[in-house]
Amino acid sequence: MSASVPGTTNAGGRRMQWRVVDIVVASVVAVACSVIFIVWNVGYEVPGSLLTAVTPGLGGLMIGPWLIAGVLGGLIVRKPGAALYTEVVAAIISALIGNAWGPLTIVSGLAQGIGAEIVLAIFLYKRFGPAAAALAGAAAGLGGGINDRIVWYQGADSAFTVIYIASTTVSGAIVAGLGGGLIVRGLAATGALNRFAAGRTGAKRV
Repeated sequence: MSASVPGTTNAGGRRMQWRVVDIVVASVVAVACSVIFIVWNVGYEVPGSLLTAVTPGLGGLMIGPWLIAGVLGGLIVRKPGAALYTEVVAAIISALIGNAWGPLTIVSGLAQGIGAEIVLAIFLYKRFGPAAAALAGAAAGLGGGINDRIVWYQGADSAFTVIYIASTTVSGAIVAGLGGGLIVRGLAATGALNRFAAGRTGAKRV
């Protein structure tokens, strides 16, 4: 029978449990990011078309802003399900307000949120530095790229598939991952995240 430090397991369990403030803040992040989604639903068209004209599939570089909700939610709340929750809620709001993709927006949100969630789970929700943020964003982009290939680009050749999914992965790592990490650091510096671990460590690193 092994000895254990009293309260250690319970403390770890409590760290993983959602509080009311976690739900509220994750929801606020989702709503704020849905505004970004709605703007980008139109804003991506011109640069996306230009990139596609250069090389088919390169338009995947435009996916980054649609991935940021999950990364932000995961980096701020730091609880199981936070990345998935924020990405899906933001996608639901975007779909309800109206866009060119309708309910399939929610499917995209699921794929993207799951990608980010898997990476944070691999790190046991204990590491949230730039590397973890970039990997979470990359995984969200990978999930989003695979989903897009299956749903929207059926019959695309292998060259397009490789370029598109590589582009969404890179965009996720840079825009959603590293960009999201910088946003969290900025919020932490203002004191807005003082009730979260992200706020206590944000001055040094996310």
